[in-house]
Amino acid sequence: MVSGKTTTVDLPDALVREAQDVARAEGTTLRALLEDGLRAVLARRRSATRFELPDASMEGNGLRPVFRDADWEDLRAASYGGPM
Repeated sequence: MVSGKTTTVDLPDALVREAQDVARAEGTTLRALLEDGLRAVLARRRSATRFELPDASMEGNGLRPVFRDADWEDLRAASYGGPM
């Protein structure tokens, strides 16, 4: 005997009807279809690669000397056309 946990899940009626139609057409049960779908999603998420931001650095020597010791207010003022 297979044991499992009984769980109530709220699903949209249209989605359940579509899943029932697919299960019926494939000669399987709604439960089996849901289990397959959940397993597929979990496997896909486990194997998904982590996003890495590509290096978009510009060539050069870093900040211009006038900005090397600047604080946030100075950088912000310079960005918006204020005095530095």
